[in-house]
Amino acid sequence: MPSIGLSVELRHLRYFLALAERMNFTQAAAQVHVTQSTLSHQIAQLEAELGAKLFDRSDRRVTLAAAGELFLPKAIKALAEIDSGIALMNTSRKTLTGELRIGTTPTLNMEVVPHCLALFSRDHPSMRVMADEGTGDGLIADLRAGRLDLVVAYRPFDLAGLVFEPLYTEEMVVVVNGDHPFARRRRLRVVELHRRELVLPPRKFTTRVQLDEAFEAAGAEPIVAMEMSSIAAMLKLVQQAPLATIVSRSALSEHLGLHAIPLEGPTVVRTPGLIWLVDQPRTPAVASLAALLRTHQAPTAITRAQRS
Repeated sequence: MPSIGLSVELRHLRYFLALAERMNFTQAAAQVHVTQSTLSHQIAQLEAELGAKLFDRSDRRVTLAAAGELFLPKAIKALAEIDSGIALMNTSRKTLTGELRIGTTPTLNMEVVPHCLALFSRDHPSMRVMADEGTGDGLIADLRAGRLDLVVAYRPFDLAGLVFEPLYTEEMVVVVNGDHPFARRRRLRVVELHRRELVLPPRKFTTRVQLDEAFEAAGAEPIVAMEMSSIAAMLKLVQQAPLATIVSRSALSEHLGLHAIPLEGPTVVRTPGLIWLVDQPRTPAVASLAALLRTHQAPTAITRAQRS
């Protein structure tokens, strides 16, 4: 059966379902509030567009043809999804109440998520929002257990049973203070971090796993002088000590006194996004917050290294 062209409209699907339910042109026409001749013409138009006969007609009865039997469950599912989407949009325009449970990672919880939650709270002041911060694996475990409605995190390595909707892509950068030997560099190759002292997140974070893979690919073995779970704490330490760290660029929005140097060979990038379970229902509250997150652009830190 050919794929549906642009000229197939919602009314065609509604007329098809009405006739498939009633198997009678007169009754189906009354159900969708059109004349019998209009219904007959629209069904013929749909069949012409699909290039297949959907109904067998005789003087006494109407039955589904083989193509109609195949098309029926797809039409039912398509209309159900569209009607659900319309209902969500109508509901999301109203002031929402209830609870919304989201989980996010430390980096995204520094700027992206709080900004969008502020906008969400302004639009829906009666909503109670609970935002948990943790590792990607831990947050996904909570999502699977039903303890979270939505996860905003970086793309997980294992997507089994999950839907990941990317929001944007951002590079990871080396961050140092003004006295560090790297402070005036415009770019750094990963291999140049060999035997350099770094402060990094522990291996329970997917960011650390990705960085270790980049080090291995470049043949670099940096000295991990310290591990810290807090991005803010790592940046504060780098401000005061001759150490370097590697973070997503968005983590630097409040740290303009630091220098950010892009990495290459290989370039290390991260993709934050929205994570749901497959077939997980989207509530109006989740849909509303997701819409805000989609419109949020990744912040770009302005540093002396970038201006030089």
